[in-house]
Amino acid sequence: MRVIFAGTPEFARVALAQLHSAGFEIPLVLTQPDRPAGRGMKLQASAVKQWAQSQSIAVAQPRSLRLDGKYPEDAAAARAAIEAAQADVMVVAAYGLILPQWVLDTPRLGCLNIHASLLPRWRGAAPIHRAIEAGDSQTGVTIMQMDAGLDTGDMLLVESLAINATDTTGQLHDRLAALGADLVVQAIKLAGAGALTAKAQPEAGVTYASKIDKAEAQIDWREPATVIARRMRAFNPTPGTVTTLDGTPLKLFCSVIDSCLRPSAVREGTILLADEAGIAVQCGDGVLRVTELQRTGGKRLPVAEFLRGTPLPPGTLLGGAADGAAA
Repeated sequence: MRVIFAGTPEFARVALAQLHSAGFEIPLVLTQPDRPAGRGMKLQASAVKQWAQSQSIAVAQPRSLRLDGKYPEDAAAARAAIEAAQADVMVVAAYGLILPQWVLDTPRLGCLNIHASLLPRWRGAAPIHRAIEAGDSQTGVTIMQMDAGLDTGDMLLVESLAINATDTTGQLHDRLAALGADLVVQAIKLAGAGALTAKAQPEAGVTYASKIDKAEAQIDWREPATVIARRMRAFNPTPGTVTTLDGTPLKLFCSVIDSCLRPSAVREGTILLADEAGIAVQCGDGVLRVTELQRTGGKRLPVAEFLRGTPLPPGTLLGGAADGAAA
């Protein structure tokens, strides 16, 4: 089986490596153009490109696949490369470009997508983040036959995975990436044997996992501690959740609900206690213990190390009007 692969971040790289290990021939990899990254904002190749080049696999990086779009020359070159690859199937995982109909129709078996949710729940760009943020108890991977819609294609293989109470997006991402890689290998083997059965997505239960907006990272301490804690896990490692300390941005990454401290009649965002167990912050409902923090330009630090450089006496206020906290 000849497989074209289209993907960009680490989630996709795991699947690409698994397909290669399974013995499939990969004549072409599509990935996003190099982007500026890091403090020096130097151009950086995607995780998929770096891995493909390490295996001497041909890489194409079109800015668009639309022949009638802004970059028709890119799309035309990509079309020539895709047609020349004579692939049986294309596997797509977190690629970042919309596939026009001509791409969907080119491989003999069409295009299969690795989607990190139990469709039709959490169609869209950020299914892992949104599942944790919403407090879902489970998620999973759906291998989908791609069509022209947004994650609307028929389901081919589905496997669920429990979301643990302490899971961050980073942790859940790694488990889902491994699961997706295994499932897509199974799907291609079944497809090659003519044993893959497609099932239409149910109309009930559709939700959309919109892209994470930077403004969502701002903590509103008026919200319940449970809601803030879930968002903190959902936005870990990126973009992190943000409050302010003396007007300076402060990222918060890890926390636990403090069931021992009683909520106090103080303003939301007020620090009740700060020790090696965490920084206890009054929320709209309940108390949250923050256990990992990062100042702008600094490193992520466990709370004990952070407090050695920045004491936080009880009564210190985190946030303010800019964070949405009560005035």
